[in-house]
Amino acid sequence: MQITVSTVSLTVDDVTASQQFFTTCLGYKEIAAADGFASLTRGGAAVDIVLLRRGTEVLPAGQRDRHASGVVLAFTVAGIEEEERRLREQGADITLPLRQEPWGEWRLQVTDPNGVVVQLVEWATPAGADGGRPADQRIAD
Repeated sequence: MQITVSTVSLTVDDVTASQQFFTTCLGYKEIAAADGFASLTRGGAAVDIVLLRRGTEVLPAGQRDRHASGVVLAFTVAGIEEEERRLREQGADITLPLRQEPWGEWRLQVTDPNGVVVQLVEWATPAGADGGRPADQRIAD
């Protein structure tokens, strides 16, 4: 199997509000949209996002009324302090301010108008460390 694109599908109450959040705050672009549906892409390593309005008939009957809850979209970024400043200036709902965790990552979380949590992460570079990445993420020279 060759995977060419990764996409996460999120069921939300207000597709337009989430679409606006992802395009304005996180640099996504709309590639398709219809009533109760939006497909977004950002390119690069970012996962594509499909937004579906809760209750839509394209979802299986048992999933139509579920809401995207408990999902955290996590993106590794460079320049996380600047990203936090930019998100604050854009009025994003920062639900976990920037902090450094004991294991060496910097992270912050924002939440979209439908409650979708997006976590931004940047690995700190400890003195003498190999790029600050965990051993399983280091690239051999």
